[in-house]
Amino acid sequence: MKAAFLTSVMRFEIRDIPLPDCPEDGIILKVKACGVCGSDLRRWREGPMLSSIPPIPGHEIAGEVIAIGKNITDYTIGERLAVAPDIHCGNCYYCEQGLYNLCDNLRLIGITPGYDGGFTEYMVLTGEILRNGIVHRVPPGLSDLQAALAEPASSVLAAHERVGTSLGDTVLVMGAGPIGCLHVIVAKARGARVLLSEPHAGRRQRGEVFGPDGIIDPSQQDVVAQVREMTDGRGVDIVICANPIAETQTQAVEVVRKRGRVVLFGGLPKDHPMTVLNANLIHYGEIQVVGSFSYHPIFHQRALDLIKQGVIPSDKLITHTFSLDQINEAFQTAAGGDALKVIITFETGAAS
Repeated sequence: MKAAFLTSVMRFEIRDIPLPDCPEDGIILKVKACGVCGSDLRRWREGPMLSSIPPIPGHEIAGEVIAIGKNITDYTIGERLAVAPDIHCGNCYYCEQGLYNLCDNLRLIGITPGYDGGFTEYMVLTGEILRNGIVHRVPPGLSDLQAALAEPASSVLAAHERVGTSLGDTVLVMGAGPIGCLHVIVAKARGARVLLSEPHAGRRQRGEVFGPDGIIDPSQQDVVAQVREMTDGRGVDIVICANPIAETQTQAVEVVRKRGRVVLFGGLPKDHPMTVLNANLIHYGEIQVVGSFSYHPIFHQRALDLIKQGVIPSDKLITHTFSLDQINEAFQTAAGGDALKVIITFETGAAS
């Protein structure tokens, strides 16, 4: 079978490797689609971690069960599954509180060494993944491409649940990549008025498709002044920092209203993880600054349902598909700024 290995900075190598054996308490999944995530792009730019075996990335996975272990009774051959990366331990303090995404021993498919991801034709879902991971059946009528979109949508749904986005709120989304556009969609679905800030012209144009109530070009406009003008001088109720840029986090506390909420959604590069926030604005304005990372498994199921219902318009979000052999082109496209969601698909004639 073919698999894509991240072998150096911004370079994948396609290799032929043996088909994996099916464990007694696991299953083998024939991968049908696997999305390119922003975190995949960050690791692609940084290169593989120091390891004797380069990793197989990919964690936004949809596929079909082709083999089951002898101890498996709750899955059948032919079932279609959507798989997310998180595998929790079930035993630490946070797991006992149901905060599985904060597990002290969290492992991530396609990221943690020894847990190969979905940029491969076939992958093993071990008993550990089936017990403590995030695996859901794909609802009838949902395509493999749509099912792969559930993973990034899950984290967005969880973020808005965490800060309580609701009817009457004004939300500023900073960044109009695929995640930023998902934030626009979800915030509007929850009844909010949404403003979108994005310096890249192509992404602003893409973001406009999802109906934000106002669009700001921070390369040409003063974001603080524009937000104040659009909110009767108060500032927005919620700011979502949906990009890996520290400057937007700094700016977020300047544009949110008193007692507003700032969500640090996009992780910063590992070699530059520090940011600067005006502590006096936070203190005197009683501003809440919260992090948002991953999600409880229920949000993965919710995402699948919302995509099927059309609340999350997958046809507008998925802009490019590539075959596994074209994975280097796929990552270049995803990094270029003009694409939204890029997905590796294992059907013939995939490029579009």
